[in-house]
Amino acid sequence: MDHSIDYRPSFALLTVSLDEGESLRSEAGAMVSYSDGIDIETNAKGGLFGSLKRSVLGGESFFQNTFSARQAGEVSFAPPLPGDIVHHRLEDETLYVQSGSYIASDPALDLDTSFGGAKTFFGSEGLFLLKLTGTGDSFLSSYGAIHEVELGEGERYTVDTGHIVAFDETTSFSVERVGGLKSTLFSGEGLVCTFTGPGTVWMQSRSMESFLSWLIPKLPTNNSA
Repeated sequence: MDHSIDYRPSFALLTVSLDEGESLRSEAGAMVSYSDGIDIETNAKGGLFGSLKRSVLGGESFFQNTFSARQAGEVSFAPPLPGDIVHHRLEDETLYVQSGSYIASDPALDLDTSFGGAKTFFGSEGLFLLKLTGTGDSFLSSYGAIHEVELGEGERYTVDTGHIVAFDETTSFSVERVGGLKSTLFSGEGLVCTFTGPGTVWMQSRSMESFLSWLIPKLPTNNSA
């Protein structure tokens, strides 16, 4: 399974070449195009309950698409927001992916929802995670560019939750508010996640929450006569 990622980092397009008999699973709605000889199957991967968990807790679509090659061909994908796509190969390991950043993966990888616990649930910025486990290729998307940080043993690094794309299972984390209520209100900051290495953390250069906070006050309102 070969792939290429074009038009990075603002408008990334992922193209995956499949040999006869190969397949790829993707987030519903991520497909852009495919060549002749590619079959598409849409299903509730992991059964009804598993799909509901991913949809409600993980923020992903209820259904998943599986693209299978009857003959050699290609499929292209793109994220819903302007941004980048990164490839990560898992080797009998686990990767945690922020909801909305999953785009596609090898069907051999198990895709499940991992909820970080009550301490990570604060309003709309709750840290909902998808859990990819096994051996195979995965593709993650971002809003804006993707920045990768390698953490050494015991090294700590703090990231706003709205900028998290993914992180290794070997990396422990804790979620908290920035300062007290006063600093949260006046600084415009909310939740941050502090990671402790070893492991890799992937971040996105833009945050949907920050963009909406900027956009919504500028939208026209309907004033009744």
